[in-house]
Amino acid sequence: MKTSLKKLVKAYSWLGKFSISLPVGLTTFTGYLLANRGFDIESVFPVAGVFLLASAASALNQVQEHKIDLQMPRTRNRPIPSGRISLTGAWVFILIFSVSGLFILYHFSGLMPFILGIVNFIWYNGIYTPLKRTTAFAVVPGSVVGALPPLIGWVAAGGSMTDQVAVALGFFFFIGQIPHFWLLLLRFGHEYEMAGLQSLTTRLNNIQIRRLTFVWIVATATTAFMLPGFYRFNYTAIVYILWILSVLLVVKFTGLIRSYREDVEFRSSFLLINVYYFFVMVLLCLDVIL
Repeated sequence: MKTSLKKLVKAYSWLGKFSISLPVGLTTFTGYLLANRGFDIESVFPVAGVFLLASAASALNQVQEHKIDLQMPRTRNRPIPSGRISLTGAWVFILIFSVSGLFILYHFSGLMPFILGIVNFIWYNGIYTPLKRTTAFAVVPGSVVGALPPLIGWVAAGGSMTDQVAVALGFFFFIGQIPHFWLLLLRFGHEYEMAGLQSLTTRLNNIQIRRLTFVWIVATATTAFMLPGFYRFNYTAIVYILWILSVLLVVKFTGLIRSYREDVEFRSSFLLINVYYFFVMVLLCLDVIL
């Protein structure tokens, strides 16, 4: 019985992509902390609301694409195509998590975080997900979903959406989503083709996609490098660490344009860029907390 329950919990955590939804919540926390210029317990509410909404959006995405997922080796073992969770069970999860997330945002954080939460949910499932079937560049407008969570945290703390810090922070997370996806294409682009999704691999060769990915990684590092021009850091040492990490990121990924082997170290590259995003958020938070 305990084993069955454990498997069910694991399946639902996969359905909600908790491993992705939690970092999304961390971006919300970062936005809140920067706007508030300090920590307070109220930050838990926008973080919880965004986490729940992100989980619901991920689950809805898997409902929308469960037939496509069945055609791709990378995704055919997901909870719905594998039969571990029924469509009815998925819809119940989506309803509970989306309503709970929106309620928390509205009741505890205010109208604007609530509206941004709805916009992000609709953008991901109503715009980005369908666009993947029609254009190979869906990730560009789709990256808006990465920019809004930190803005939700920002406005929940009383900040203005038009503040230059909020714009710079949102822009960093917007840009960062794109090379993240291009790295996936380098490994799994052929599977997107198998499933009938639009993929750059049908338009560009491997070398061209690597070059494009490198350009966006440089753009990501550049936006992080420019953050001190918009946000007043308390500690100069943190600015230097941020700059050093950004330079190291670009240097590390020069391998994308220097080596054209098919067996590029995808796992380490994918992990590296995610670790970079994490450390940028940690540095921003430390600058406020310390």
